[in-house]
Amino acid sequence: MSLSGVREVLRAGEARAWALAELARPGLTAVRHPLGFVCLPLERDGGEGVCLHLWTDSLAHAESTTSQIHCHSWDLVSHVLYGQVRNVHAVVRDAAECATHRVYEVVSDVGGDRISPTSRTVRHSTGLVEVFGPGDTYTLAADRFHSSVVPEGGEAATIALGRGRPGSRDLSLGPLSGGPHHVSRQPLDAAETALAVRTITAHLT
Repeated sequence: MSLSGVREVLRAGEARAWALAELARPGLTAVRHPLGFVCLPLERDGGEGVCLHLWTDSLAHAESTTSQIHCHSWDLVSHVLYGQVRNVHAVVRDAAECATHRVYEVVSDVGGDRISPTSRTVRHSTGLVEVFGPGDTYTLAADRFHSSVVPEGGEAATIALGRGRPGSRDLSLGPLSGGPHHVSRQPLDAAETALAVRTITAHLT
């Protein structure tokens, strides 16, 4: 289904039924995302994509080599299927002598993420904190630094829709002295993927 089709599903209030149908598709493969959730990719068409994101302590997490504070090269629409998700905006200011973080560029492909330090050093503080629960839909424009936070020990799942914005880059805040490196995305095996599917399904039925 296209991105616009999924948007119509959300507007019609049919997100749960749509997600259950998608979870029943054969051949799903989940991956551990370095931002702490499990991602089940559903659709990819050029610069558009649709995924299910799952936060759970039932599956091992990938570890970030930078930080949870990042910005996308694409506009995000996120719909909370269950649980609570906090969209924590970060106020990022350029800094030299008093910098606490460096900005890293993240270039992703099927092999993983190529992470490169830029010359930009910054300080950051917490800005607006938005709290969303089951049935809520929120948006985040490209180029906005933020982090997605689920309460410790909490479970949550979202439908994430992305549309690329030309000229934007995926960025992350990381250590001042880090170097370029490559991070492979870790696919879940068949049993773990099945557990991810069962976990979401159990919350929606």
